[in-house]
Amino acid sequence: MSRVLPYPALAASLLLMWFLLNGFSLGHLVLGAAIALFATWAMVSLQPAKPRVRSWGAVLRLLGLVSVDVLRSNIAVARLILSPNSAQARSGFIPIELTLRDKTGLAVLACALTATPGTAWVEYRSRQNILLLHVLDVGDEQDWIDLIKQRYEPLLLEIFE
Repeated sequence: MSRVLPYPALAASLLLMWFLLNGFSLGHLVLGAAIALFATWAMVSLQPAKPRVRSWGAVLRLLGLVSVDVLRSNIAVARLILSPNSAQARSGFIPIELTLRDKTGLAVLACALTATPGTAWVEYRSRQNILLLHVLDVGDEQDWIDLIKQRYEPLLLEIFE
């Protein structure tokens, strides 16, 4: 079974997404299943490392923190856009030196930061282990560095390293 369908959860989620985007019909079932099957075979050729989660409690805490931060950031961005002083906002790039080196942890951090409105993971310099973050309204750069270094990174280190 694992040779035919090496990543069943991936195949099922791709097929579900296919139905959500295109509607359900027999033709879409066949086409979506074929795409999901070929995508899982392509995933095998990439040989992704299986992430090892060391602390599920930290996963839940991180999920809660990211959810709260996304909500707060939505409100802050809406305020910034709707404010008559929005021209005074200073966007910019902030380099942040990371301790985290685990590829899965870095991917989770990238998803969390990019999912948060007003921020975007722009670049990762692996040799220096430096993240380049773009922020819509920088304010105090140290606050952004502290957010990552003291709020997200310790949990990611606990989860993945």
